[in-house]
Amino acid sequence: MEKIGFIGLGIMGSRMAMNLQKAGYDLVIYNRTYEKAQSLVENGATWASTPGEVAGKVNVLITMLSTPGVVQEMTLGEQGFLHSLSKGSLWVNCSTVNPSFSRETEILSRPHHVRYLDAPVVGTKGPAEAGELLFLVGGAERDKKEVDVLFDSMGKKTLHLGAVGQAAAMKMLINQLLAQSVAAFAEALVMGEAMGLDQATLFDVLTATPVVAPVINALGPKLKKGDYEANFPLKWIQKDLHLSSISAYECGVAAPSLNAAKELYAQAKQQGYGDKDFSALYAFLNHRE
Repeated sequence: MEKIGFIGLGIMGSRMAMNLQKAGYDLVIYNRTYEKAQSLVENGATWASTPGEVAGKVNVLITMLSTPGVVQEMTLGEQGFLHSLSKGSLWVNCSTVNPSFSRETEILSRPHHVRYLDAPVVGTKGPAEAGELLFLVGGAERDKKEVDVLFDSMGKKTLHLGAVGQAAAMKMLINQLLAQSVAAFAEALVMGEAMGLDQATLFDVLTATPVVAPVINALGPKLKKGDYEANFPLKWIQKDLHLSSISAYECGVAAPSLNAAKELYAQAKQQGYGDKDFSALYAFLNHRE
């Protein structure tokens, strides 16, 4: 079985790589901190000291990185991988980036004769560990088919949404709605408690109505317990809202509620909630002197 490159071993990437290992793939991996790669190396993965070293050993490379800036650094930085990938190689970018960045990245790959797919995922830590992610894919159908078996090892379903950038666009919308839904519920929960309603009653009644997003049922236990261990760090959903606002600007679309949510999460991040789960927005809103 051919070697697969994997760069970016955070909450999501480490679990995705683990499932590739379980499926029998030989991995060549890189992360900015070795500690996050150690368990994969102990299970047989090859550690590379630079992104370029990964690229020199594989024909399929998967990236799962935090921001467009980090993608750019790993790609075109002093030790970036784009210069080291062989002609005809396939780069599968699972990072959440904005559509215009994804399209620009594909254009930058062409002179190197590297094929590019944008393949962001829907799901948090639990689905990543269980191999139940939803892959959204943009790019050539033939390229997607070549790595469908990899997606199947890491996820439960793969959707091909068209050209490069279309998958990134759909991921923007999904995370935008997720963030706004949680913000609206957290605000209602805090307001309800301030008016004298107890938390259990608020959950029971509000989640039984059609106006509350289904995701609240999944987040309910964390909110009730005040357990904000990060499945999806707040700082990253705020980043995604920022990228979505860039896309709205580029499209000439007014997005007032999007931008209000972005600033709300930014305030929570400034107050020290950035590394907690994004559901900690409730704790931020509920902090009353």
